[in-house]
Amino acid sequence: MATPILQFGTSRFLQAHADLFVDEALRSGDALGRITVVQTTGAAERAGRLAALAAPGGYPVIIRGRKDGRDIERQQQVESVARALSTASDWDAARRVFCEEAAAIISNTGDTGYRVEADDLRGPVPASFPGKLLALLQARFSANGRLLTILPCELVSRNGDVLKRIVLELQADRYPDSAFRDWLANTVIWANTLVDRIVSEPLEPAGAIAEPYALWAIETQPGLTLPCRHPDMLVVDDLTPYEKLKLHILNLGHTVLADIWMRESRPADETVKAILADPTVRARLVSLYRDEVVPGFAAHGLGAKAEAYVAATLERFDNPFLAHRLRDIANHHAEKRARRIGDFLAWSPSVPMPGLAAIARGQ
Repeated sequence: MATPILQFGTSRFLQAHADLFVDEALRSGDALGRITVVQTTGAAERAGRLAALAAPGGYPVIIRGRKDGRDIERQQQVESVARALSTASDWDAARRVFCEEAAAIISNTGDTGYRVEADDLRGPVPASFPGKLLALLQARFSANGRLLTILPCELVSRNGDVLKRIVLELQADRYPDSAFRDWLANTVIWANTLVDRIVSEPLEPAGAIAEPYALWAIETQPGLTLPCRHPDMLVVDDLTPYEKLKLHILNLGHTVLADIWMRESRPADETVKAILADPTVRARLVSLYRDEVVPGFAAHGLGAKAEAYVAATLERFDNPFLAHRLRDIANHHAEKRARRIGDFLAWSPSVPMPGLAAIARGQ
């Protein structure tokens, strides 16, 4: 079976978001087709997951939580993944699918997924995701040069623009061909996207537990090919308001709670819901939202949207079913603090934010 969607990454987030979206869209005839998943790391411990993703009958995703005041719990078998490959052992097969079948590329390669080392392009299979992507794009250009849409889902602002810039920088060193560069820059569609869903726990060997809330926002541009149509997918003219709301309300709130958790040496397995059961912690977060975050958005004409998103975020944080552990959120804390809090301070410099400024300084 041809798979017009090629996905780089096997994360529990992709399993319970993009793959679930496509599965639900396939049931209504609103998807391009099924997915080939490609593992980019070659991690041996994920071999079982890779096999389970494409197993007959699919893998389970459990949706648990509260939305619009109602408790929701349901399980769905996701059958959108038709094939699972690893770049470590199946590079030739991944290249064939990329060149011959794919119309839309999805990626989610983690917080360091765009990192490129000095020797990245040595050897037959590049080490980094951008290096692998460049090699595959060059193969497609040489084979047929057909139009392709790339939809990165990494939590990087303007992720399509960023990934395009990195790949073009690598291309100048590895494949210095003007026709190829023109194709990369002007024919390939690099979409800016925003994904928003809390996926709190993995299921073994594949599957995940996630909240009911979901958003996949994609900034429109000519020639864009969507992997599917879905009620929780928005195609928008400007992604900026959606990025800012998620990054500087939901993600900022997570980082504030992680900062408190680390400073106070709280229980190792404490969850978001559990820490917010502490009235002192809850009052601190609510006051930061009310007195600093919402005024920061109001300075850009987004006060009402911010208030509504804060209310939805607190409902999501209070989800009685999700075990979203603070130790997981605290990974890469310094980088998250800079991006989620420091960048917000810089975005609204005229609004006093003493509490957030202290966290950003590490105080």
